[in-house]
Amino acid sequence: MKISKKILIAVISLILAGVVFADTTYKVEKGDTLYSISRKFQITVAELRAANNLTETDVLKAGQKLTIPSDDIATAAALNSKTESTASSSVVKTETYVVQKGDTLYSLAKKNNMKVDELLSLNGLDSNAVIKVGQKLKIKAASSSTAETKTPVATSDAKKATTTKTDTAKTDTPAIVPDTRTYDEKHTVASNVSWPVKASKVTYRTGKISGVTLTCKENEDVKSVREGTVMYVGLYRGYGQVVFIQSKTGLIYAYTGLGDVKVNKFDYVVSGDVIGTAGIDSISKTPQITFMVFQGSTPIDPAKAPRG
Repeated sequence: MKISKKILIAVISLILAGVVFADTTYKVEKGDTLYSISRKFQITVAELRAANNLTETDVLKAGQKLTIPSDDIATAAALNSKTESTASSSVVKTETYVVQKGDTLYSLAKKNNMKVDELLSLNGLDSNAVIKVGQKLKIKAASSSTAETKTPVATSDAKKATTTKTDTAKTDTPAIVPDTRTYDEKHTVASNVSWPVKASKVTYRTGKISGVTLTCKENEDVKSVREGTVMYVGLYRGYGQVVFIQSKTGLIYAYTGLGDVKVNKFDYVVSGDVIGTAGIDSISKTPQITFMVFQGSTPIDPAKAPRG
């Protein structure tokens, strides 16, 4: 049976995406640090620590194997915040789990269909917590975990939008990459809502990522819509240059797809401050940013998030 070139390219793209964005293992090399490894794989240091049960003072050794977690910007936002999730054991059925050798917060959360920040919150832990063999943790009861539905992989724009060079995959991708991200074109927004840019078009994203894509001018200033502390600045896999700003109430405002960044981690910004410029989307080839707001790892409607 003859396979068309288009089908073959599509299959190869899916295989590459699966290899690049699934959890993978990295062997530490001489001179590596958590920061340098996080930059290499375009995730945050907090995610890397959580996936490997590491503290801020742990020293890496050449030959050590680390788990590189798959991309999840919601988890990244939660782990790079000062406050914990609002999840509570009083509204979630839990059971007790005894930590085994090799367990990490990341692996336990994944195994029990939870977010890392949910696991932290249920147990009164912060994002720098390290678990020990024999320690008892609260996890979601089996009935709670299995009742939840998983988002189809096809809806994750991060897995389709780009590929990142790693030790396990090459960056040989088709010259033309279709935009498989999903949008809600019917969702309208009031005209008086203020956005980080003077958006000529506001389109809601659907699926795994809940936020808005804002079409704007190339290199247009991107302004903070809410005062707060810059918690993360850098590349994040599938989103380009990213800035997370946490408000005093604990909300994380995520500005992604920036062309240039003009703030540093721990800077305090007020509403209207320029935090960067708009970049060019790698797929649509148009100037735009994606704007998201999170409470813990739970996305909220960016149009309804507090301003000022």
